[in-house]
Amino acid sequence: MDQPTQMIRPLVETAANPIPIGTRVEALDLGKGKMLRYAITPAASHPAHGTVIVLHGRNECIEKYFETIRDLASRGFTVATFDWRGQGASSRYLRNAAKGFVKSFDDYAADFELLFQSVLLPDCRGPYYILAHSAGALTALVTAPALSNRIRRMVLLAPLLDINSSRTRKMSARIIANTLRSTGLGGTYMLGGPHVLRPFAANEVTSDSARYDRNCGVLDLAPELAIGGPTASWIVAAARAIKRVTKPEYIDTIRIPTLIVAAGADSVVSTPAIERFAVQMRNTTLLTVDGARHEILQEKDFYREQFFAAFDAFIPGTGGDEG
Repeated sequence: MDQPTQMIRPLVETAANPIPIGTRVEALDLGKGKMLRYAITPAASHPAHGTVIVLHGRNECIEKYFETIRDLASRGFTVATFDWRGQGASSRYLRNAAKGFVKSFDDYAADFELLFQSVLLPDCRGPYYILAHSAGALTALVTAPALSNRIRRMVLLAPLLDINSSRTRKMSARIIANTLRSTGLGGTYMLGGPHVLRPFAANEVTSDSARYDRNCGVLDLAPELAIGGPTASWIVAAARAIKRVTKPEYIDTIRIPTLIVAAGADSVVSTPAIERFAVQMRNTTLLTVDGARHEILQEKDFYREQFFAAFDAFIPGTGGDEG
C-alpha cells in the first residue's frame, strides 16, 4: 500500500477530558495516501476479558469516548476505537474537509475489516465485542453477517435505522439527496452547514451539561476534528444501508447475540423503528432507557448507569448462548 501522506493527529486532551492511561494512537494505511487514526487502550484491571471495539456515530472522534474507554478498561477490557474515514482525524475525502461525506457504508465496513485483520487480530486479545453508536451501529449491522465467527456479542446504542422526522420530510430529503448525488453534486450539504458549536440549551443529544461542555472543550481546542452537516451522498449511503439491513431476509443472516439500547427521548433517530427491528432479530435483547436522549454514553449518570448495568449483564457472556 501507499504510505499515508498525512501525519497522525495526536490525541487531544483537556483538564476535563484526560487521555486514558496507556492509550496509544496510530494510523492504518488505507492506500492512495489515506489513513484511519485508531487508538488502543489496555485493560486496567484483571482478569482480562477480551477486547471491546467502539464504533462511533457520525461526527464523533476518539476523544469523545475517553470516559467510556476508561469505564471499559476498568472492567478488564482492552479497548480499540478509530475515527471513521471522512471524520475525526482520519483522512477526509472532499476538498472541503468540513463536509461529512461517504460514498457507501460498504466503505466504512471495508475499513473496519482491514483494521480488524491487520491490527486487532494480531495486537488485541480476544474474545471480541462491539459497542456501537448510531451510524456506527448501522455499520455494525452492515458488517455483522461476515463477523459472526469473530465477534462474540454486539451492543448497539440508538442505532440509525430511521430518522425521527415526518414521513413527508423524509421522502422529500431522500428525493433531493438522490437527485443531487445523481447529478454529481453529492458533496452538497443536505442538513446544516459547516460545524458550529451550539450552546447547551440548543443541543438535542444529551441532558448533561457538564459532559456536553467537556466535548465542546475538545472541539474548541481542535476544531479540525469536527465535520459539518451530512452531504447528499452521505444521506443516500445511509438510506441504502438502512434499507438493506432492515429487510427480513437480511436480518435472518445476523447470528451475533446482540443487546440493542434505545433512548426513550431520542429526537435524532426513531426509537419505534429500533423497537420494531429488535423484535425481528434472533438472539436479541432490547432495553429502552426512558428519558435518555440520543447520546446515551454522553448522558447523565442516571442514564449511563442503566446502560452499564445492562452491558455488565450481557458482556462477557457465558454459557451456551454465546452464539
